[in-house]
Amino acid sequence: MFLSKMNIKPHLPHVRRILRAVSTSSTLGSEELAVHRDSKDNNPNTPFNFTEANMERLEAIIKNYPVGFQRSALAAAVDLAQRQAGWLPVSAMHRVAEVLDMPRMRVYEWATFYTMVKRRFKGKYNIKVCVTTPCMLRGSDQILEVVEKAACCRLGEVSRDGLFGVETVQCQGACVNAPVVVVDDDYYEDVTPDDVCNIINSIRLGTIPSQGPQNGRYAAEPVTGLTTLCGPPPCPGHGLQKALC
Repeated sequence: MFLSKMNIKPHLPHVRRILRAVSTSSTLGSEELAVHRDSKDNNPNTPFNFTEANMERLEAIIKNYPVGFQRSALAAAVDLAQRQAGWLPVSAMHRVAEVLDMPRMRVYEWATFYTMVKRRFKGKYNIKVCVTTPCMLRGSDQILEVVEKAACCRLGEVSRDGLFGVETVQCQGACVNAPVVVVDDDYYEDVTPDDVCNIINSIRLGTIPSQGPQNGRYAAEPVTGLTTLCGPPPCPGHGLQKALC
């Protein structure tokens, strides 16, 4: 009040700090929108209803939860709907919400969070190339190029015959077996460009290649062979003092 009467402007350095421009990181692009846009093939009127067999299966799953908590079966319901249709149109989300007696928004939230949910048609066989650090260091960029060429479609697109769809994904939980390519539910690990071509060509001919490591090793054992636990394990009590035996 005293300063205002003397017509003296106080020194307010914090005002200049507030007016400074805020620096933000650039927005990352994605081939998948987090929001829904109605289209000819994906809108609330797109025909969808659970088959009789799937409905019986879903009802059996719902019975595993207490009365009033049927929404706990959301993951199973979405998975059943997607496996039945091959993808998850918005009409299927609405049917799931109806069966589980829950708000549609809760189904939208679940479907937009998990990358295994196909909210648009991604081909009869959805090829996912892992591009996280371990796979990247083991040549995932080259693997992706070969996948696009062998599947005859570019990243984020579907081949003209509707057989393949290609996309990139983050860690698939098989880092020690990098690089990794996943086709629907099947993991193909330790792949080379030749392996990828053989896998895609085999699928095109109607056969499903053997899943798992493609370099001959068992599961995630060391690629150079065992370095520890090479002999039989010691018997119980090994190394204990006699007084403790």
